[in-house]
Amino acid sequence: MATTTYDYDYDDCSDYPATLVSPCNRDVDNYVGAQLSILYYFMFLLSLFGNALVLTIIYRFERVTTVTNILLVNLVMSSLIFMSSLPFLGVYMQLSNWIFGKVMCKIVGSVYYLGFYSSALFLTLLTFDRHVAVVYSLSTSRMRNQSYAIVSCLVVWLISSLACIKPMILHTTFFNYINNNTYCQEYPGDLPYIDVSQVRISGFYLQLLLFFLFPLAVIVYSYIRIAITVISSKLVTKFKTVRLVFIIVLLFFVCWTPFNIVLLIHDESSNCEQAQKRSFALHVTRNFTYIYFCISPIFYTFVGKKFQTYFRQLVMKQFPQFKRHFQRSQCSRSNSSTKTTLY
Repeated sequence: MATTTYDYDYDDCSDYPATLVSPCNRDVDNYVGAQLSILYYFMFLLSLFGNALVLTIIYRFERVTTVTNILLVNLVMSSLIFMSSLPFLGVYMQLSNWIFGKVMCKIVGSVYYLGFYSSALFLTLLTFDRHVAVVYSLSTSRMRNQSYAIVSCLVVWLISSLACIKPMILHTTFFNYINNNTYCQEYPGDLPYIDVSQVRISGFYLQLLLFFLFPLAVIVYSYIRIAITVISSKLVTKFKTVRLVFIIVLLFFVCWTPFNIVLLIHDESSNCEQAQKRSFALHVTRNFTYIYFCISPIFYTFVGKKFQTYFRQLVMKQFPQFKRHFQRSQCSRSNSSTKTTLY
């Protein structure tokens, strides 16, 4: 539903201090946001199916006690936590009205940021651990144990929970008497005993530095080292591995960078037209980030041949009619691999 609202945005958690300004007609960008929010339901269902499949494969064929699987399970859980907030946000954006009450407003807001922050850190941790396993495979074999994985996951959950204090404090419901709608977002005014301006600014830089620039630096560094190690080895499949590394880094850049660049572009003296353009850009770029969260656990899992094999076994057991197709596909890949080895 397109409405005329004040100049603030629900999920722009990292924005600079928001103040109430004169009403600005936001029909166009609100309409675009409402239409794009339909994707939230599909992302939620895809994430639910994909992450459930990852957990099923780990439970059926693997041991959850290994370092990689412990990190994967935590990444899946953080992705599911984040995605569980999207149906509520989808309804909110389409109605331009929060209908779930004040308690659910705080719960959904906290769940949204907890999943958002923890997913970013678990992706970083999983990438760094993969880098350690490939580059320092022998020297770190003792360090990469179950205790190391559990402590690392606890640290990530602790940091993510502490980062959620800001939305837990500031997020609430309030009624807009101009259009008779209830909003669930950061309260735009001042709160007693809290320097709201400083809280918002600190939240902005926290997300920018800890949940974007830091993961970006670690992921790029880790995959560059992995690529160098693989290329310098005599592995037959090194070119496929390097290509995969390039795709992973490119996906992170494409999905994360635009949203964070738009967050950086803010001018408190901006007029209504500039605010509309920024809101439109946020609606579009935010969806790219959500898509990355949606596919990342599935992508990180099924790039491995072992998980691909487990998936085929699972499908053949449930759907025997696909068995012949998978066998032909396996034979074709074996022949291709043999030809590559000969050269």
